[in-house]
Amino acid sequence: MAVLSKIRERSMFLIIIIGLALFAFVLDPSTLGDFFTSSKVNEIGEINGESISREEFVQELEDYKQQAGGQVSEMQAAKTVWDNILRKKIYKNQLTQAGITIGEADVWKELVNAPFVQNNPQYQTESGLFDESKFKQFLATEKENKTAMWSQWSSYMNQIRDNAETNTYNNLVTAGLGASLKEGELEYLLDNTKLNAQFVYVPYTSVPDSLVKIKKSEVQSYIKSHKNDFKVEATRDISYVQFNIIATAADEEVIKNNVVALIEDFKQSTNESAFLAENASDTSINENFQFKNLVNKETSAEIFEANKGDVVGPYKDKEFFKISKITEISQMPDSTRASHILIPFVGSQRVAADVTRTEEEAKVLADSLLSVVKSSVSKFGELAKTFSSDVGSGAKEGDLDWFTYARMTPLFRDFCFQGKKGDIGVVKTPFGFHVIKIDDQKNSQKVVKLATYSRKIVASEATENVIFRNAEEFALAVSKYNKFDDLAKENKYEPRSAVGLKVLDENVAGLGNQRQIVSWAFGKETNVNDFKRFDLNGSHVVAFVTSSEEKGLMSAEKATNRIRPILLNEKKAALISDRLKGSSLADIATANNTTVRTSNGLTLKSPTLSGVGVEPKIVGAMYNSALNKVVNSVEGDRGVYAFMVTSKEVATALPNYDTNRKRISEARKRLTFKMYEAIKNASDVEDNRAMMYSAN
Repeated sequence: MAVLSKIRERSMFLIIIIGLALFAFVLDPSTLGDFFTSSKVNEIGEINGESISREEFVQELEDYKQQAGGQVSEMQAAKTVWDNILRKKIYKNQLTQAGITIGEADVWKELVNAPFVQNNPQYQTESGLFDESKFKQFLATEKENKTAMWSQWSSYMNQIRDNAETNTYNNLVTAGLGASLKEGELEYLLDNTKLNAQFVYVPYTSVPDSLVKIKKSEVQSYIKSHKNDFKVEATRDISYVQFNIIATAADEEVIKNNVVALIEDFKQSTNESAFLAENASDTSINENFQFKNLVNKETSAEIFEANKGDVVGPYKDKEFFKISKITEISQMPDSTRASHILIPFVGSQRVAADVTRTEEEAKVLADSLLSVVKSSVSKFGELAKTFSSDVGSGAKEGDLDWFTYARMTPLFRDFCFQGKKGDIGVVKTPFGFHVIKIDDQKNSQKVVKLATYSRKIVASEATENVIFRNAEEFALAVSKYNKFDDLAKENKYEPRSAVGLKVLDENVAGLGNQRQIVSWAFGKETNVNDFKRFDLNGSHVVAFVTSSEEKGLMSAEKATNRIRPILLNEKKAALISDRLKGSSLADIATANNTTVRTSNGLTLKSPTLSGVGVEPKIVGAMYNSALNKVVNSVEGDRGVYAFMVTSKEVATALPNYDTNRKRISEARKRLTFKMYEAIKNASDVEDNRAMMYSAN
């Protein structure tokens, strides 16, 4: 009893211990930090301390993808939506700081004044005037019933608000980007004041690189002091070998022989469409006539010399082996000129909103017009102007000008090309009924209809197995020896690289859209020197992570190529400056084994030194220098200078500087598009979208 009592006393303690043990077992230790900071779980990002929720992002993402109708990829949509959210929040924040609010009244005013709202009969009185109360009632009903229509209207109103905020802010900023007359005067003087100067120039290239040493610590210090220039996103570099699944010569021969075996049965068939289906042709029947110039070049002569019922082939056409049976032979012009009168009806394609006639009514009207023009062809043009809904051709008396066989919809085309000049008739197409008159034809020639059996040239199962085995063996060898490049060269494979992949990228250089590879490269469990085999459509890829760069500042190794030339010139400038001192340019030139140069007519607008090139820093320093004074050791973009301004021709004063003022103002306004990017760059943005798309 004592033992049982003790167990009962400690039961709760045991339950807690067991619970914690189970918790530790099922929970990945790497996620413990996330567990205790779960407040961030539902955030996709942050801007200036304002959270961007996962719910908000996902909702806008789904709305955008729906609007795009499947025409954008997941990553393209994610980027667009993220940028849109940032833009909205940035502009809203800017307006809030300025004390400006876009209210419901502003949105409503914009909405009700939209032409498609004003002109909708649903919201109009019997006299055709817009009734705001009807529109309000319509929206209220849709909102109450939570319909899909209300969701669309709500989205549209949000769009109005967003656009209004953007436009309001841009207009306010633009209004403040003017210029004063004083600024106009200053610009005029700077652009037109001319300097004459003498100078001594010692280029940085005069000091050998070997005399200057650049330490890694100096590169690191430069990065830290220029952080904004060296901020980087997380990147990955990969190398890969692609094993393409390609048919061998033996595979092609087998496929070709299989096609050959069908020739006699194809000749005897009376239903070519059924024959293609029963024998699993990779292409279906083509009911169109074929011109010689559109048929496979290698077989066109044989096809056009063959008789009806003959089978030509086998022949190779791109990735197919084919045999073609001539099912029909005719004569046909290669181009036709025709006129038409289009009579659409409710339900036909591209029909105007004001069309109310039924199909039967349209047919009656078309037949009536046909009767008129058959009895009097001269009336065709006037009738086309009056009745045709094809406004473009109607204005030209129905004339469609010359067109080729493939340009028109099939039934319209067949009438125009299989008929003869002068024929008039009615044809129904998806666009309505057409009263057609064939005006002219040219270049009549032989045409054929072909039933073509095709078999795609693909690798056999045996070939696929060999290629898969090669990829697998290479991957295993990389795993064993960890020498990706060496093993690729040893096996005569061609390794390729994809450098600077970003976490939300989709495309891999040489492979196209391969989000799965990018996602793997950035996975939590993927490290440098890790590899993986990917089975793609038509190939296998063995990928190898060669480099990893985390978000933050660029590493010294990667930044060295950018920074080294800058540091070299800085150190060279110090060495040169010691030699560019003296009271006269002649003495300085002699000490540096060079000559005194002259440059006349210098302006800030055109800061080019004779014999040297563009040097804005030096010309700017000359503008601020006193006349006939030697200025020593001024560092430029190309070298170090000593100079003396010998004369300054100040521009003649103008009675008015309004032209210059306007030019400055217009130039500033043209740069307003950069304003948003500047605000964005100055904002504190945290982008955690990668959490949604990581592989592990």
